[in-house]
Amino acid sequence: MFIVETVCVGWFSLEFLLRFVQAHSKLEFLRGPLNIIDVMAILPYYVSLIVDENPTSEHERPSGGKGYLDKLGLVLRILRALRILYVMRLARHSLGLQTLGMTVRRSTREFGLLMLFLCVAVTLFSPLVHLAESELTGAQDFSSIPASYWWAIISMTTVGYGDMVPRSIPGQVVALSSILSGILIMAFPATSIFHMFSRSYQELKQEHDRLFKEECAAAAAATTGPEDEEDRGWVAYPPPRLVLTPDTETPGSLEDLYLLGNGGETSGNNKHPLPAGAF
Repeated sequence: MFIVETVCVGWFSLEFLLRFVQAHSKLEFLRGPLNIIDVMAILPYYVSLIVDENPTSEHERPSGGKGYLDKLGLVLRILRALRILYVMRLARHSLGLQTLGMTVRRSTREFGLLMLFLCVAVTLFSPLVHLAESELTGAQDFSSIPASYWWAIISMTTVGYGDMVPRSIPGQVVALSSILSGILIMAFPATSIFHMFSRSYQELKQEHDRLFKEECAAAAAATTGPEDEEDRGWVAYPPPRLVLTPDTETPGSLEDLYLLGNGGETSGNNKHPLPAGAF
């Protein structure tokens, strides 16, 4: 697994460096969310190579160094856990993950409304179920109102782990009300989020189709021969015209040209030949 990880991280590092070198704006490149994920996914491997989790034995540690090394090992384990971000690199090549990210970015207001509705409902039903179970029946599951928040959250989101269950009839009525309210609260913003997802998917699909057509057109233009390019460079010019310039030095040339220009007025059988000096 270490060899496989080394090969993969080496390939990812080379790809990241090449894209960084080819970027027009280095600052904008480093600010990109996908590029930040790439750095967070690649960096833990090099940190784990530099930092040894157990550099010295138990007896060679100086006073106070054990706590420092424990904290350093905890940070190293957290960095190693960040390797799961390798999966997020698929968003660069997956239309579905790109659509999901765009939907989350565009639907921040809807997610905020969902959290607001959920918090209001949780703060409403938690005291009610605590009152119905602890004060009326004396059950120990709902020991306090903050402890009842967990029950309200898993009930309104229709998860229902079953670790906290109301036993009394008033508590069950409160549970039924919280479940029905949770279904409605989850359904209202979900409709807007679904439409945003569909719209984002169509936009990304059209953008990918446009880029694919442009790449195909560029490849077709690159494969055409130079002769076709030269043929496309020809310009159609009008045919040359013969301009008659009268020769004023030769006697009789002006009269001959005048008779030629007025040939329609004379009879068709009467023809006046031009002398050689008129051309």
